[in-house]
Amino acid sequence: MENKVQQKIIHVDMDAFYASVEQMDNPDLQGKPVAVGGGGERGVVSAASYEARKFGVRSAMSGFIARKNCPHLIFVKPRFSRYKEISQQIRKIFFDYTHLVEPLSLDEAYLDVTINTRNNPSASLIAKEIRQRIFDEVGLRASAGISVNKFIAKIASDINKPNGQKTIAPEEVISFLEELPIEKFYGIGKVTAVKMYNLGIFTGKDLKEKSLEFLTEKFKSSGAYYYQVVRGNHTSEVKPNRIRKSVAAEHTFVKNLTSEIYMLEQLEKISEELENRLIKSKVAGKTVTLKIKYSDFTLQTRSKTLAYFVKEKAILLETVKGLLYQEKMKNSVRLLGISVTNLNINTKKIEKVIDVQLKFDF
Repeated sequence: MENKVQQKIIHVDMDAFYASVEQMDNPDLQGKPVAVGGGGERGVVSAASYEARKFGVRSAMSGFIARKNCPHLIFVKPRFSRYKEISQQIRKIFFDYTHLVEPLSLDEAYLDVTINTRNNPSASLIAKEIRQRIFDEVGLRASAGISVNKFIAKIASDINKPNGQKTIAPEEVISFLEELPIEKFYGIGKVTAVKMYNLGIFTGKDLKEKSLEFLTEKFKSSGAYYYQVVRGNHTSEVKPNRIRKSVAAEHTFVKNLTSEIYMLEQLEKISEELENRLIKSKVAGKTVTLKIKYSDFTLQTRSKTLAYFVKEKAILLETVKGLLYQEKMKNSVRLLGISVTNLNINTKKIEKVIDVQLKFDF
């Protein structure tokens, strides 16, 4: 009988990445509450240092509320080219251990180290070594989660943050998931968590007691997903070449827009920015979506799928113009965005070959 390979996945997550880069590059910011983003009335926090988080400052929070929570908060403008540069340095370290690296964003990635270049049977020791190298070679701290699949590794990386790691060994998976509060499950947001509370589901054990039929009835297609992951079943592989699904550009305005004429002026600028991004990414798409965020923060999207792939500013603008006039505005507008999906990217599946071998230590 063929022995099944015990998969070993590491999820590496940088600690307060954007803010930590700013503190590293500017020693005057070290040890101080720092927020990356806009500190004005219409600004939004992109990232917060751990010193700022102690005051309740969080990403996606308005700059106004952030300053209210932490009056001595220091705002710095984001430098995405710098963050990308640092991210590339970190990924080079990852590739020293495995070619199976799946970046989720600039500051986190999955690594499959089942078979690794160091022939190290311990994923936990590999994670510790990677974190140490990131600190020694880049100057930043990282946390990690180690387990048998991506889902559990992702949850585990958050347990001993900052600057820590957590291993969930194969024999610990079921008990770990049963004891885990439902809101800690990756993919279960606040709204879904509240719905589960109302159904008497507070822990993984409670979730596990529900039948597949019950979960499917209450949560539609997500029900089958919840049924499987709470049993430790998550078969998604680490994909070294993640397929890009969309390219977008958007602007938040200093003052709300009330006239469609002004909105068209802004959409022309956004279309030009999006065209540049599409050209740089060497892609085009068939579905164009207009994103509208109103002054009351309600969000609306309007989409149109074309018969051909587009990336040209003129066609993008003409398409969103039609979407803009599709129906009357509900309120004044604080943000406009355009995205392109259904991209012309080759989706050829990359197959992973792993030699069959016996289970080894985590």
